[in-house]
Amino acid sequence: MTRTLAVVASLLIAGTAAAADTGLKGSGAYGTAGCGLGSMIFGNQQGAIQIFAATTNGTFASQTFGITTGTSNCGPSLVAQGTRNFVNANREALAKDMSRGQGETIGALTWLTGCRDSSAVGAKLQSSYGTIITSDQATSDEIADKLLETLKADATLGCNIG
Repeated sequence: MTRTLAVVASLLIAGTAAAADTGLKGSGAYGTAGCGLGSMIFGNQQGAIQIFAATTNGTFASQTFGITTGTSNCGPSLVAQGTRNFVNANREALAKDMSRGQGETIGALTWLTGCRDSSAVGAKLQSSYGTIITSDQATSDEIADKLLETLKADATLGCNIG
């Protein structure tokens, strides 16, 4: 019985550590156990401490939650990834609407990012156009990242970016 529990525990730990190595790494430093609550508690300490980090991640399902929401050192949130996809698919129309400060893509982006007021978002993006779209060679991901930074930096917009 004890041997079975040890095998199950080691499989859980190995599975959690393997899931952590999915490329969804955020800005926080973490060890081999990956992102999640364990990474926030134990950080990037080397050695057996990572077993406790992995166990913490698995016990509280914090790694799965963190990957889904982009929290707990787990990389981009669904909102950020959704915004990148939206910018990639609607780049030209979005640039046109941003230059005018209004339009359908501004409304959709407002909803996507959980902001309160489409006109306020439009005005902010219009005034920040040159810092968001720096050149014709800027990639959609670069534009999306600058767009998200701009919206996140203005608390009055009430965006739910994370």
